[in-house]
Amino acid sequence: MNWFEQRIRRYEHRRWTTDDNRRVRPFEWGAEHVGGSPEEANPRGFFAECARHALENSRAWYETGPAEDYRLDSKNVLTFSSSIKSPWAENNTVHAQLFPAKEKRAAVLVLPNWNAKWHGQRGLCKWLQRLGISALKMSLPYHDRRMAKGHERADQLVGSNIGLTLQANQQAVQDAKRCLRWLEQSGYTRIGILGTSIGSSVGYITMMHDQGVHAGGFFHVSTYFADVVSGGMTTNHVWESLREHVTVDELREYWAPVSPMPYVKLGMGAKRNTFMVYGKYDPTFLPELTANMVEALHEHGANPRTLELPCGHYSLELMPFSYIAGYRMLTYLRSALR
Repeated sequence: MNWFEQRIRRYEHRRWTTDDNRRVRPFEWGAEHVGGSPEEANPRGFFAECARHALENSRAWYETGPAEDYRLDSKNVLTFSSSIKSPWAENNTVHAQLFPAKEKRAAVLVLPNWNAKWHGQRGLCKWLQRLGISALKMSLPYHDRRMAKGHERADQLVGSNIGLTLQANQQAVQDAKRCLRWLEQSGYTRIGILGTSIGSSVGYITMMHDQGVHAGGFFHVSTYFADVVSGGMTTNHVWESLREHVTVDELREYWAPVSPMPYVKLGMGAKRNTFMVYGKYDPTFLPELTANMVEALHEHGANPRTLELPCGHYSLELMPFSYIAGYRMLTYLRSALR
């Protein structure tokens, strides 16, 4: 490990320790969140079958029509009902902020990182706006205005409840698809997706299940949801709850429907226009997982543009990495959506 990598890793660890509200929550199977019973006698068999069925019928599993109650207020905040009704009412209304460009032609749906705040990634949206591309930044399930009462973090989107994590990520994709339908109804004809971290995972799966997306930009890239949770630094409190009850292999199987890799192996990424940016020293989306993902994409007919930077997960936000990544991503989106 050279001195520069050591410096990046020290920064990543320091940033990770600044969040002092992580909680190791009780493990739950949560079969009731995906059509099962809370008293499921054989939860392992149930989730194995649930995952198999969802993957084999993923287009139907992720399908949703436009919302019937879109409302854009005077502050350019779009709200509408989610197609999935979760146990928390506040999570069932989707909030998204529009940054309109002068010309209503190209638009990008922005999907932020895990535990992003309402005002997060405004700078990125403003830059898209200046380039003549409208940006619609969607709050992911259980985030900011959708956060469940009694919670400080989005513990349901990445958490120790197997079924609820599945439902929350299915909801995220369906919410994103409803945002895409609103953009189409509003007159936008060239539409892209820009996702960061878990927003990258949700965005990639959305793109694979929606032909209305013309380009996809993704900050941070990985394979399976379970591998990130079990091996990543920022999710070790989640894995602490899970590891006594399920193996990594089991969790990879159960959470396969909300992981990008299965759709890569099905060839769904072929001929899709994508650009992927990632860090060489990322302790959250481990570099070996990123390498496996990029290799699998090439093996299954996809040809993504890629950019590896000598940084980590958090440090991608630092200069000069943020400038390089932002410039390359914005240049790519402007060209792809012209």
